Amino acid sequence: MVAPRRGLAHTMSSRFAWGEQHRTPLRGSCRWARDRATMSLMEATLHTNLGDIRLELYPEQAPETVSNFVGLATGQKAWTDPRTGAESHAPLYDNVIFHRVIPGFMIQGGDPLGDGTGGPGYVFDDEIDASLTFAAPYVLAMANAGRRLGKGTNGSQFFITTAPTEWLQGKHTIFGAVTDEASRAVVDAISAVETDPRDRPVQDVIITSVDITE
Repeated sequence: MVAPRRGLAHTMSSRFAWGEQHRTPLRGSCRWARDRATMSLMEATLHTNLGDIRLELYPEQAPETVSNFVGLATGQKAWTDPRTGAESHAPLYDNVIFHRVIPGFMIQGGDPLGDGTGGPGYVFDDEIDASLTFAAPYVLAMANAGRRLGKGTNGSQFFITTAPTEWLQGKHTIFGAVTDEASRAVVDAISAVETDPRDRPVQDVIITSVDITE
């Protein structure tokens, strides 16, 4: 899979290689395939070793994408573990790292392999809503490998922008945003960590778990 680049919407690749975007907790009990009308207001909290990131999700504009993210986060959606080839119902994002961090651009995670090449064993199409744009930072969007045979290549990888990235418009599904200042500060802290020449953090930034609320 290919990640968004500065100045480019995406780069095609045969690999999933990015780089070279009163509420009730539902964790563990979320029915990810439930009626999407009940998902009109949802949040996800990424618990990381650098702090919590609260995300407002957009199920009305990107219902399949939000359903996929919630299902993988809670373990209610089956996926194929790329390490074993076996079907899994474990929460995919637990203990997954942000494997690519570029200051002034975005932080990227959601790969069960942790190197930018992994995913859930399936892909699904884009959901581009013209009302959602990359004009401001702190946008939550799906990473992808471009379009193949006229369809999108979304899986489990996602990114959060840290600057306006309007060249990505129409190329990546926006399905949420970081709206509160405390969470934005955590995103900024992750964006500032030391990275190696491949944009991988020198010290792992880990998503320890994800909670879904509505």
